[in-house]
Amino acid sequence: MSTDDRNPLEVLKFELSFLEQGGYGRSPHTPWRPPLIFQDSPSCLNFNEPGRPHPCEACMLNDFVPVEKQCADVPCRQIPLNADGQTIDELYRTKTEAEVEETVAKWLRAAIAKLEQERGAQFATVAATNF
Repeated sequence: MSTDDRNPLEVLKFELSFLEQGGYGRSPHTPWRPPLIFQDSPSCLNFNEPGRPHPCEACMLNDFVPVEKQCADVPCRQIPLNADGQTIDELYRTKTEAEVEETVAKWLRAAIAKLEQERGAQFATVAATNF
């Protein structure tokens, strides 16, 4: 479980907005390489921190990583993104940047919808117990 105190729903919504607005376009700081999903986003705890001082285990995205893959060097690349269980790490090796971004966007939308549904169910439960 992460120690990240950010609201997961808000982080995922920000990430989706960042992605949809072209936030993963080529960086003027690293034009020689394509941007890395999640790692090159302001939502990353280590964004603009060259030495990666914050452990990935602290990030709320780590809660979406299967337990057996949480020890990976970059755990957020191990989040299963679709029914086939494909991860960003796998997609980087087999898909274009556009296809990777599309798959991540679909996952983000589904994760946001799930969190919103859970939040709605919790609200309904709390409301019912207060009457």
